[in-house]
Amino acid sequence: MKQGLLIDMDGVIYSGEELIYGADKFIKHLIDNDIPFTFMTNNSQRTSLEVVRKLKRLGITVETKHVYTSAMATGKFLGDQSPNGTAFVLGEGGLLTSLHENGITLVDSDPEFVVLGEGRNFTLEMVQRAVDMILAGAKFITTNRDPSPKKPGWNNLGIAATTAMIEEATGRKAFVTGKPSPVMMRSARKFLGLETAETTVIGDTMETDIQGGVQMGYKTILVLSGISSKDQLSHYAFKPDMVASSVDKITFPLKWWQ
Repeated sequence: MKQGLLIDMDGVIYSGEELIYGADKFIKHLIDNDIPFTFMTNNSQRTSLEVVRKLKRLGITVETKHVYTSAMATGKFLGDQSPNGTAFVLGEGGLLTSLHENGITLVDSDPEFVVLGEGRNFTLEMVQRAVDMILAGAKFITTNRDPSPKKPGWNNLGIAATTAMIEEATGRKAFVTGKPSPVMMRSARKFLGLETAETTVIGDTMETDIQGGVQMGYKTILVLSGISSKDQLSHYAFKPDMVASSVDKITFPLKWWQ
């Protein structure tokens, strides 16, 4: 039975624009030993090619087959749910590209879906238009509910804040396609060509990567190089199968790969 990895990026491989120590050697080991993996990111702004280029700048060489984004999960989900459907999008390149590739037509009026992703170019006028469309019957989809880091000078509200604003204005709850939603956790596994028992998730966030993996029946590894700390683990009703300070401390084969 083959085994493979779904790997979060920010907080696991890099922090902002800085490579986390040992992450490049970790990925090289996976490639050199033919261990299947894909990066699984909730960021819907970048295309898979843009993600590959960012990693290249940080010293990690991978291919687009190694990247799966919430934009890709959203595009596949809407393409399956509503072939040739229509959408009004608050989002950027990666999301727009994925919807187009999955046969969704982008429109400015009377859409079947309103789709929200990360973006820095939103205006209140655009948000109000989205609100009106949802009140008129459009279905509300959001690529994830990742929170703002709540740091001074941060140039993005965070998609959780934008989602909450639209939910409050419409009285409609968004359907979330990104982590920890089963929509993305399942489609990322299938993208990699794995079965449930063959899948291990590596992430730094209990509420997304680890929770999503546990709910899907995947094995999970929490790394402490990002958001979560070891003393927080007792706060949760679920736990990872392994905890490591960073990915360079993970050794193969994993104990459940026997």
